Amino acid sequence: MKNLFSVEGKVVLVTGGSRGIGEMIAAGFLANGAKVYISSRKADVCNATAERLMKEYGGECISMPANLAEVGPITEFAADLASREEKLDVLINNAGVSWGASLDDFPEAGWDKVMDTNVKGVFFLTQKLLPLLRKAASAENPARVINIGSIDGLQTPAFETFSYGPSKAAVHHLTRVLAAHLTKQHIICNAIAPGPFPTWMLSTGVGGGGNTDIDWSSISKTNPRGRVGTPEDIAGLAIFLSSRAGAYTVGEVITCDGGVTYAS
Repeated sequence: MKNLFSVEGKVVLVTGGSRGIGEMIAAGFLANGAKVYISSRKADVCNATAERLMKEYGGECISMPANLAEVGPITEFAADLASREEKLDVLINNAGVSWGASLDDFPEAGWDKVMDTNVKGVFFLTQKLLPLLRKAASAENPARVINIGSIDGLQTPAFETFSYGPSKAAVHHLTRVLAAHLTKQHIICNAIAPGPFPTWMLSTGVGGGGNTDIDWSSISKTNPRGRVGTPEDIAGLAIFLSSRAGAYTVGEVITCDGGVTYAS
């Protein structure tokens, strides 16, 4: 009972880990003794985040920049990780994009980019990393896959992001489908549906232009908790799902939103 929430010594991959929710989750695992790999498209940003996280939290954070929206680069990425590690305990599929445009003007590129990154990438990265996940998996200590969805996959989005909500709804159901196939192999799949967090993506939607240091009070006052999310909120949930405490939680989509979904 004393180590219910321990993730010490686990090997963890967080995609989209160079900023936002991915960085928050990576920080939580590092602070609790895991070895963490982070990935994002921009190598310089990914490298800088890994260095910053190690300085702040200690441990080992390794940058592996990659485009995880296409099968070719995904296959190469999986082979690279397999050359570095014998197993993968936790896969956090967090990498995601959005696209905003009016309904009349929404482009095909805005549909394809979002679906490729948010849905196709999640499936094929999980597929290509199954050998490493299987090596980590046992009945006593299953491997974990945690897909980061969104409350926009549970309710109608507030913004004109017509491909984003459907992509996250697809991620939620993909999680259940994967759970149906992988649970008996001792690989547990769950999803987290975050609500408002002080991220680059949300700031672009509320007029912050990517600046996360903006005044979030307009968002906070509509939330039952009276605030936006913190790193501890999202990292804590991911750690729960990755620890002994979460070993009997399977195929769930868990909101992390301060209650905003069910209060609206």
